Amino acid sequence: MDMKAVSAIQKFTDSRAASAIQSYTQARPATEPKPEEPGMAQTVEKVAIDFAQTLAQSEEVAKASMVGDADPHALVQALAQTELAVEAAVSVRNKVVEAYQEILRMPV
Repeated sequence: MDMKAVSAIQKFTDSRAASAIQSYTQARPATEPKPEEPGMAQTVEKVAIDFAQTLAQSEEVAKASMVGDADPHALVQALAQTELAVEAAVSVRNKVVEAYQEILRMPV
């Protein structure tokens, strides 16, 4: 091989290596967790707090309607929100139990 061919091969491999390094550098942040995004624990905590607040608010509306201080439409709306929240919680619970049972069935 003459020197021009060797030089051309080196430039080609150097440019490919530089390109691979640059691609890796650009792709690496995509795999790192972002600190500003909430984790699973924070998300579950927020959902639990929202669920408890919905139930407490509905309870307050129900108490107010029993003594005649609340509109019947507000009571119906509060009951519908509570029903929806409880159905969502039961659905999530069922999925978690199903996933747990599926893990138990896995061969070790």
